[in-house]
Amino acid sequence: MSEITAAMVKELREKTGAGMMDCKKALAETSGDMEAAIDWLRAKGIAKADKKSGRTAAEGLIGVASQGTKAVVVEVNSETDFVARNDAFQDLVRGIAKVAVSTDGTVEAVAAATYPASGKSVSDTIKDAIATIGENMNLRRSVALSVEDGVVATYIHNAVSDGLGKLGVLVALKSTGDKEALNAIGRQVAMHIAATAPLAIRPEEVDAAVAERERNVFIEQSRASGKPDNIIEKMVEGRMRKFFEEVALLSQAFVINPDLTVAAAIKDAEKAVGAPIEVAGMARLLLGEGVEKEETDFAAEVAAAVKG
Repeated sequence: MSEITAAMVKELREKTGAGMMDCKKALAETSGDMEAAIDWLRAKGIAKADKKSGRTAAEGLIGVASQGTKAVVVEVNSETDFVARNDAFQDLVRGIAKVAVSTDGTVEAVAAATYPASGKSVSDTIKDAIATIGENMNLRRSVALSVEDGVVATYIHNAVSDGLGKLGVLVALKSTGDKEALNAIGRQVAMHIAATAPLAIRPEEVDAAVAERERNVFIEQSRASGKPDNIIEKMVEGRMRKFFEEVALLSQAFVINPDLTVAAAIKDAEKAVGAPIEVAGMARLLLGEGVEKEETDFAAEVAAAVKG
């Protein structure tokens, strides 16, 4: 068995919100496997399914840009929120998003593309900005969506400036109908995605590994009831159906009108659009998602700076 350290217990406690002794026991039961320990706590009803597996503390901005039937969303990180509020940094992120529209949307392609204002690559332009602003920055993520006929609607939640914020969403809708009406429903769906963070568009598109992990947790929880295997199987299947409904975009209750699913709301919108609508893709970037920044003692930092 791996040694269970205080640091491991602290990390599990921060990730799940469970008590210290429960975290220690979970790690002991799973030989120190952090992900397995999270599932063990969930199976015991001690940790919630939606508890984030890591803190998201990176700073910077999310930028969106669109052109015709294509749109992109990019994440550019900085060390502090102070820099994220800097006009020069905001202009940089906005410019990178505009450049990204002419690429395939991969980070590599965007980084290599020419930034018009400098005549250099985006990567080299960021390096120049680091030297000017005096803080480390990086292009972390970029996603592009396009359709042959339709729209790619965009949404920035709590925008700090035009096309910039901490959460950006794209949703691609295929349709031969009225583009203005199509963009209107697209923006509403993008707002819904911002609020609910669906894992996939359709239940069958949910990652198989994620679904299997949920199933295993449900099995362990159901076994605790002491019911026979055939009943447990029905219980698990029922919970899996609910799980898919909750995490797949089209089966979720529409946040703007909870009486409808997203699929039903889109179907209703076809009347105004004048043609069928298909959700062809979606992207949701939350600033700093999946990045854990080392916590620092600000008072200690100041004291160290004073001492030189």
